[in-house]
Amino acid sequence: MIGLRFVWVILLACAALCRPVAAQDLRPDFLLTGAASRDSQALTGQWTYGKDLYRTGLTDINGWVAKSRMQRFRDIDVEAEEAKGGTGFYEFDLDRGPLMTIPGAWNAAEPELRYYDGLIWFQRKFTPSTRQDGRSFLRFEAVNYRAHVYLNGQEIGRHEGGFTPFVIEVTDVLRAGENRLVVGVDSALDAQTIPTPITDWDLYGGITRPVTLIHTPETFIDDATLSLGADGRITGEVLLKGPDAAGQRVSVAIGALGTYTATTDAGGRATFAFRRPRALSLWSPETPTLYDVRFATEGDEIHDRVGFRTIAVRGDDILLNGEPIFLRGMSMHEEEFGPNPARNMTPQAARALLTEIKHGLGGNYVRLSHYPHSETTVKLADELGLLVWSEIPVYWTVDWENPDVLRKGLAMQTEAILRDRNRASVVLWSIGNETPVSAPRTAFHSALADNARALDPTRLISAALLVERRDENGESVTAINDPLADKLDVLAINTYAGWYGDDPLDAIPTLKWRLPADRPVILSEFGADALAGFHDPALRKFSEEFQAAYYRNTLAMADNIPTLRGMSPWVLKDFRSPRREHPVFQNGWNRKGLLSETGVRKQAFDVLTAYYAAKAGATR
Repeated sequence: MIGLRFVWVILLACAALCRPVAAQDLRPDFLLTGAASRDSQALTGQWTYGKDLYRTGLTDINGWVAKSRMQRFRDIDVEAEEAKGGTGFYEFDLDRGPLMTIPGAWNAAEPELRYYDGLIWFQRKFTPSTRQDGRSFLRFEAVNYRAHVYLNGQEIGRHEGGFTPFVIEVTDVLRAGENRLVVGVDSALDAQTIPTPITDWDLYGGITRPVTLIHTPETFIDDATLSLGADGRITGEVLLKGPDAAGQRVSVAIGALGTYTATTDAGGRATFAFRRPRALSLWSPETPTLYDVRFATEGDEIHDRVGFRTIAVRGDDILLNGEPIFLRGMSMHEEEFGPNPARNMTPQAARALLTEIKHGLGGNYVRLSHYPHSETTVKLADELGLLVWSEIPVYWTVDWENPDVLRKGLAMQTEAILRDRNRASVVLWSIGNETPVSAPRTAFHSALADNARALDPTRLISAALLVERRDENGESVTAINDPLADKLDVLAINTYAGWYGDDPLDAIPTLKWRLPADRPVILSEFGADALAGFHDPALRKFSEEFQAAYYRNTLAMADNIPTLRGMSPWVLKDFRSPRREHPVFQNGWNRKGLLSETGVRKQAFDVLTAYYAAKAGATR
């Protein structure tokens, strides 16, 4: 049990750290929900770039050392200036720099950039395809990790966090002719970033998701959401931005099932609440029904594909649409198949991965680890019928006692939740992964849990917890001893008994667990490394045979946990990790995948497929 002294310490830590931060304070200035349905221009393709390891382009703003010779963001034709002659010169020229395809991580672009970790400047010249009355915005789906954005030589915005979108208004800076967009991308992590430098996945610096120029009317729909509640009512809201946002009539149409109207208040917000249409089909993994939803005002409209379902817990059950469900899942990193992944999640790349879970393994659930995955991936989960666990990279070590770091975490979480509230597939918000228990850490996570519930009370909260082994009357028992459990709807456990530690394979099925009986449990991770094609009947580690035996024994153990309601073994495919450097078996890859990096299935894939087939049959 957790002592009263520890609980008191947590309360003191929370009082010091978790000073109220209103959800509105964390909300970005602009969201542009429904951006995919707007008048837009893709800025993907070939960008030029230049390395800046010493960050001269940022640190020499006042020209003290280089007198502006290294400010890559300047709106200047260096070649033309050089042709004039004279005593001046420059030590950059992005117009004549090498090319890189965007989106995509620089680590995969050139061998010399494989382990580059720092600042690179990217440039894209473009002419707007349309220039209307109204407003214009740049939307970045993700830049890893810090972004410094300049348009035509003027700084227009900054963003921190490598996995969530951000929007910058450019109405007053955009030119009718050619424009020069420059983005300084700094991948370096430190003790105050989220995550810190201590992770188990690859760097993947760069502009890793699409960039889009978007045009809107002067007053426009910035955010719109709709969801089904347990009471059978559909609720939602629409937020307008602009000079005429107040007093506007707003309509919401769900396919041909019905149209509903409301009027915006003084802040431009309209709220909806109405009974679920009788003909509405519920979204589920078996029938992932999506409706074309239209949000409209007199001068603007956006569209989205939305599914309607409920998710809840009752005792130790997880209920989807009121019925118990077992989550047959898999954990997955955002990394496409291939020997040189660039974290470029095209629709084809995302479909290849999710199809292996849905139709290969027979799964109904995916844990998108350890950060918000691309919008492409989450929307495809909606389409395919895969329930989703989504998390932010509060992972292992974080500066728990730093209020600025907490605010970063809350901001990242807010951006992720506001992006994906309309995705029926997303049922779990995770607030952390494998973080050692302490009072400041628990206060930090508690603030995340409270923020998630304030932003989205329709989904469940979880976290991947560490467990402890202890002796009870001469018997070894594995248990959760974590005060954070009180903040969670679903308990989740990462366990690697039989891979890490001294447990022999044949002892895994006999391991004893002491878990709360009043809540559902998910095995959020378990796994063992195997190099595809390496075989050893004697079950040496790193062999396919060992991994298959490990899965058989761990699944037998799982069947002895009475409150187990799902699992997401670690991990779908082998993924890059500089931490993993065994020269024979790893070479920079974490080999716990059931598929190799190129998609070759290992023996354990069939073991889990058979187990899920039995589980699916048992719940029909």
